[in-house]
Amino acid sequence: MTATATADRATLGYSLAHDEGEAFWLLGMLQTVKVGRADTGGAFGMLEILVPPGHGSPWHVHPEEDEWFYVLDGNLTFYVGDRRLDLTTGGFAFGPKGVPHTFIGAGPGPTRALVGFAPMQFEGFLREVGQPAPVRALPPPLEGPPPALERLAPIGQRNGMVVLGPPGPPPAR
Repeated sequence: MTATATADRATLGYSLAHDEGEAFWLLGMLQTVKVGRADTGGAFGMLEILVPPGHGSPWHVHPEEDEWFYVLDGNLTFYVGDRRLDLTTGGFAFGPKGVPHTFIGAGPGPTRALVGFAPMQFEGFLREVGQPAPVRALPPPLEGPPPALERLAPIGQRNGMVVLGPPGPPPAR
Protein backbone atom coordinates (compact mmCIF):
# COMPACT_ATOMS: atom_id res chain seq x y z
CA MET A 1 0.00 0.00 0.00
CA THR A 2 1.31 3.45 -0.80
CA ALA A 3 1.87 6.07 1.85
CA THR A 4 -0.59 8.55 0.32
CA ALA A 5 -4.37 8.45 0.33
CA THR A 6 -6.11 7.09 -2.74
CA ALA A 7 -9.79 7.24 -3.60
CA ASP A 8 -10.07 3.44 -3.44
CA ARG A 9 -8.67 2.97 0.06
CA ALA A 10 -11.48 5.01 1.61
CA THR A 11 -14.03 2.51 0.33
CA LEU A 12 -12.02 -0.72 0.11
CA GLY A 13 -9.96 -0.49 3.31
CA TYR A 14 -6.20 -0.48 3.62
CA SER A 15 -3.29 -1.30 5.85
CA LEU A 16 -0.10 0.57 6.65
CA ALA A 17 3.15 -0.80 8.03
CA HIS A 18 4.99 0.82 10.92
CA ASP A 19 6.94 3.09 8.58
CA GLU A 20 4.09 3.95 6.19
CA GLY A 21 1.78 6.95 6.00
CA GLU A 22 2.51 10.56 5.10
CA ALA A 23 5.12 11.82 7.55
CA PHE A 24 5.68 15.43 8.60
CA TRP A 25 8.05 17.28 10.87
CA LEU A 26 6.02 19.63 13.06
CA LEU A 27 7.33 21.72 15.96
CA GLY A 28 10.24 19.35 16.62
CA MET A 29 8.13 16.18 16.34
CA LEU A 30 7.60 13.47 13.71
CA GLN A 31 3.90 13.05 12.90
CA THR A 32 2.62 10.35 10.53
CA VAL A 33 -0.92 10.32 9.15
CA LYS A 34 -2.36 6.82 9.57
CA VAL A 35 -6.03 7.75 8.96
CA GLY A 36 -6.54 11.04 7.13
CA ARG A 37 -9.51 13.21 6.23
CA ALA A 38 -9.68 11.69 2.75
CA ASP A 39 -10.04 8.22 4.25
CA THR A 40 -13.13 9.05 6.34
CA GLY A 41 -14.70 12.06 4.68
CA GLY A 42 -13.25 14.04 7.59
CA ALA A 43 -15.30 12.15 10.21
CA PHE A 44 -12.19 11.09 12.15
CA GLY A 45 -8.46 10.63 11.80
CA MET A 46 -5.40 9.24 13.54
CA LEU A 47 -1.72 10.17 13.68
CA GLU A 48 1.29 8.37 15.06
CA ILE A 49 3.57 10.91 16.73
CA LEU A 50 7.15 10.78 17.98
CA VAL A 51 7.77 13.45 20.62
CA PRO A 52 11.21 14.27 22.00
CA PRO A 53 11.54 15.07 25.71
CA GLY A 54 10.37 18.59 26.48
CA HIS A 55 8.60 19.09 23.13
CA GLY A 56 4.87 19.19 22.54
CA SER A 57 1.97 21.16 21.20
CA PRO A 58 1.04 24.75 21.86
CA TRP A 59 -1.66 25.31 24.51
CA HIS A 60 -4.78 25.15 22.33
CA VAL A 61 -8.46 24.28 22.07
CA HIS A 62 -10.48 22.59 19.34
CA PRO A 63 -14.00 24.09 19.40
CA GLU A 64 -15.45 21.23 17.30
CA GLU A 65 -12.87 18.42 17.47
CA ASP A 66 -12.29 15.80 20.18
CA GLU A 67 -8.70 14.60 20.59
CA TRP A 68 -7.31 11.55 22.37
CA PHE A 69 -3.90 10.02 23.03
CA TYR A 70 -2.69 6.46 23.52
CA VAL A 71 0.98 6.10 24.52
CA LEU A 72 2.75 3.26 22.69
CA ASP A 73 6.20 3.82 24.22
CA GLY A 74 7.49 6.38 26.68
CA ASN A 75 6.02 9.08 28.89
CA LEU A 76 3.70 11.93 27.97
CA THR A 77 2.35 14.68 30.19
CA PHE A 78 -1.10 15.79 29.05
CA TYR A 79 -2.77 18.90 30.41
CA VAL A 80 -6.52 19.16 29.86
CA GLY A 81 -8.30 22.12 31.43
CA ASP A 82 -6.91 22.40 34.97
CA ARG A 83 -5.79 18.75 35.14
CA ARG A 84 -2.34 17.28 34.65
CA LEU A 85 -2.30 13.66 33.47
CA ASP A 86 1.02 11.78 33.45
CA LEU A 87 0.85 8.93 30.96
CA THR A 88 3.22 5.99 30.57
CA THR A 89 3.23 3.15 28.04
CA GLY A 90 -0.36 1.96 27.61
CA GLY A 91 -1.78 5.19 29.10
CA PHE A 92 -4.73 7.00 27.54
CA ALA A 93 -6.04 10.57 27.79
CA PHE A 94 -9.02 12.32 26.25
CA GLY A 95 -9.28 16.02 25.42
CA PRO A 96 -12.91 16.89 24.69
CA LYS A 97 -13.77 19.60 22.20
CA GLY A 98 -14.02 23.02 23.79
CA VAL A 99 -11.52 22.24 26.60
CA PRO A 100 -8.00 23.74 26.33
CA HIS A 101 -5.18 21.19 26.34
CA THR A 102 -1.56 20.46 25.47
CA PHE A 103 0.94 17.62 25.71
CA ILE A 104 4.67 17.37 26.39
CA GLY A 105 7.16 14.53 25.96
CA ALA A 106 8.06 13.70 29.56
CA GLY A 107 10.45 10.76 29.45
CA PRO A 108 14.18 10.46 29.20
CA GLY A 109 13.77 9.48 25.54
CA PRO A 110 11.25 10.12 22.75
CA THR A 111 7.61 9.14 23.30
CA ARG A 112 5.61 7.37 20.58
CA ALA A 113 1.83 7.74 20.71
CA LEU A 114 -1.31 7.48 18.64
CA VAL A 115 -3.47 10.61 18.48
CA GLY A 116 -7.08 10.45 17.32
CA PHE A 117 -9.36 13.25 16.18
CA ALA A 118 -13.11 13.45 15.54
CA PRO A 119 -13.80 15.12 13.21
CA MET A 120 -10.37 15.33 11.56
CA GLN A 121 -9.64 19.05 11.24
CA PHE A 122 -6.08 19.09 12.65
CA GLU A 123 -4.67 17.55 9.48
CA GLY A 124 -4.97 20.93 7.73
CA PHE A 125 -2.77 22.55 10.41
CA LEU A 126 -0.25 19.72 10.11
CA ARG A 127 -0.04 20.18 6.35
CA GLU A 128 0.28 24.00 6.52
CA VAL A 129 2.79 24.29 9.37
CA GLY A 130 4.65 20.99 9.08
CA GLN A 131 7.07 19.99 6.38
CA PRO A 132 7.22 16.60 4.67
CA ALA A 133 9.70 14.43 6.60
CA PRO A 134 12.44 13.15 4.29
CA VAL A 135 13.24 10.39 6.81
CA ARG A 136 11.26 8.58 9.54
CA ALA A 137 13.16 10.22 12.38
CA LEU A 138 12.87 13.26 14.60
CA PRO A 139 13.78 16.47 12.80
CA PRO A 140 17.06 18.20 13.48
CA PRO A 141 16.89 20.82 16.24
CA LEU A 142 15.24 24.08 15.20
CA GLU A 143 17.58 26.84 14.21
CA GLY A 144 16.35 30.05 15.78
CA PRO A 145 13.11 30.56 17.67
CA PRO A 146 10.04 28.34 17.23
CA PRO A 147 7.27 29.66 14.97
CA ALA A 148 5.63 32.77 16.43
CA LEU A 149 2.15 32.39 17.89
CA GLU A 150 1.06 35.23 15.61
CA ARG A 151 1.92 33.00 12.64
CA LEU A 152 0.34 29.83 14.08
CA ALA A 153 -2.93 31.42 15.28
CA PRO A 154 -4.50 32.17 11.87
CA ILE A 155 -3.42 28.77 10.50
CA GLY A 156 -4.98 27.10 13.54
CA GLN A 157 -8.17 29.13 13.10
CA ARG A 158 -8.49 27.97 9.47
CA ASN A 159 -8.15 24.37 10.66
CA GLY A 160 -10.50 24.19 13.63
CA MET A 161 -8.00 25.06 16.37
CA VAL A 162 -7.52 28.12 18.58
CA VAL A 163 -3.87 28.57 19.64
CA LEU A 164 -3.85 29.95 23.18
CA GLY A 165 -0.17 29.89 24.14
CA PRO A 166 3.26 28.51 23.42
CA PRO A 167 4.31 24.87 23.74
CA GLY A 168 4.86 23.76 27.31
CA PRO A 169 2.68 23.67 30.39
CA PRO A 170 -0.43 25.88 30.38
CA PRO A 171 0.29 29.52 31.20
CA ALA A 172 -1.07 29.19 34.77
CA ARG A 173 1.38 26.35 35.64
